[in-house]
Order: sequence, then structure tokens, then C-alpha cells
Amino acid sequence: MSAPPALRRTHAPRLALPLWKVAAARSALEIKQFFREKGQVIFTFAMPLLMLVLLASIFKQRIGDTGIDAQQIYVTGMLGVGIMSTSFQSMVLQVVGERSNGTLKRLRTTPMPKSAYFTGKLAVVMVSSIGQAVVLLGLGTAFFGLQLPTDPARWATFAWVYLLGIVSCTLLGLAYSSFVAPQSAGAMVFLPVIVLQFISGVFVPFNDLPHPLRTIASFFPMKWICQGMRSVFLPDTFQPYEPGHSWGHGQTALALGAYAVVGLIVCLKTFRWKGRNDG
Repeated sequence: MSAPPALRRTHAPRLALPLWKVAAARSALEIKQFFREKGQVIFTFAMPLLMLVLLASIFKQRIGDTGIDAQQIYVTGMLGVGIMSTSFQSMVLQVVGERSNGTLKRLRTTPMPKSAYFTGKLAVVMVSSIGQAVVLLGLGTAFFGLQLPTDPARWATFAWVYLLGIVSCTLLGLAYSSFVAPQSAGAMVFLPVIVLQFISGVFVPFNDLPHPLRTIASFFPMKWICQGMRSVFLPDTFQPYEPGHSWGHGQTALALGAYAVVGLIVCLKTFRWKGRNDG
């Protein structure tokens, strides 16, 4: 009796394209999808702008002998809110929706590398948040007395604070999405973000907040992003109103870098491509 033929191994289909091309194609698709969702685009861009216009139009008091008033503080605060809005808030809602309607499950069965999906998410956040920052800074300089810095070092600070803020909040959003049920996603996202806005120096100068609230805020990225933005766009005369009476660039970099590492680890450990009821 002859031996049975050896079983053939089956392999998952492989893409003939290099990874960077797949990631670029996925990024372009994510950006197109974002801008086709008119409601999402309007909400993402309109919220920080409306809040800035309302707050800066109502509260105009001078801040001590710093040479600035509350309007300039609101502009820097809204830059932090914008980063949280485009990276964390929108990311959680998008991913929860894609997991709920089966999009993630179908993508997992395609040859597309997982890293291309995450690269696409990061790309759409970068494009939308940079566009939002340009609009906020334009509004701030045109109507609310914001002076754009002429020192290249300040723009370098803006670049690393913005990049670390986007990366850390996007990774935290991807990780957080695995713990949010579709039916309660809105409440699970909006409530903590609104609370963080009140305790992170967006509406009230940070050092004017009660000490326990400042301590709680220091455990979340919005406080550090807003502090970094103030260091870029406000004069050094405002430093006495900051924690430790300085801009604290070292602590800001360490905090945002730590959030990025923690977000990446949690994301790799917990990210799910299927809903809880999909088996």
C-alpha cells in the first residue's frame, strides 16, 4: 500500500506591493472617507472654533502684568482641544463604528498589513488636526490679538508638542476604543473629554484651579498639550502663572512620550478586530 500524498500547506495571500505603498494607499483612502463625511468634518472643525469665538467674545480680562488677556489663552487652549478632538475623540468613535458594522472584521481577512490600517488612521488625524490648527491660529491672529512667534525655536516647540500630542492621543484613542461599547460610545468619549477641558487650563488659568484638580489633570495629556501650546504663543511674562513658574518643556516631552508608549503597548495588547458578539 502506497503512502498518502503529503498535504499541501495553505498560505494567506500576500500583497505584491511594498508596505509603504499599501500604507500610503490606505492613508489616502482614510483621508477621502473623512472629508466625504460632511457631518463629521463640520463637527470636528466647528466645535473648537465656536467655543473659541464664544469664550473670547465674552471674557476679555487682562491677566496681571503679563501683557496678554484671556483671549490669547483661549486660543492656545483650543489648540489643545482640537488635538484631542481630531485624535482621541474622533478616533474612538470611528473605530468603534467600524468594529460595530463589521468593517474591521472584513479588513482583517484581507492581505492588508495591520500597520497600514493604523498608519491610515494616524494620517487622517494629522491632516485634519493641522487644518484645524491653521484655522484656529488664523482666527486668533485676526480677531483676538494673538501674536505668532518669530523665533524659530518656538515653532520647533510647536512641532514636537503637536506631533507628540497627535501620536499619543491617537494611540490612546485606538486603545480606548476596545473598551467602549457601541451603544454608549458617545457618553464614554464626550464626558471625560469635557471634564478634562475644565481641569486642564483651557477655560481657566491652570494655576487658578484647586490643587486636587491640577493633580488629576497632570495624569492626562490635555494638560501637557495646552501647557506646551502656551509656551509657543504666549510671552515669557506668563511663566509665573505656570506650574513651577516655568514652561516645563522637559516634563511635557516626558509626559507626552510616556502616553505614546503606554498607548502603543495597550493598543497592541488589547486592540480587537471583531465586536464582542462576533465570537
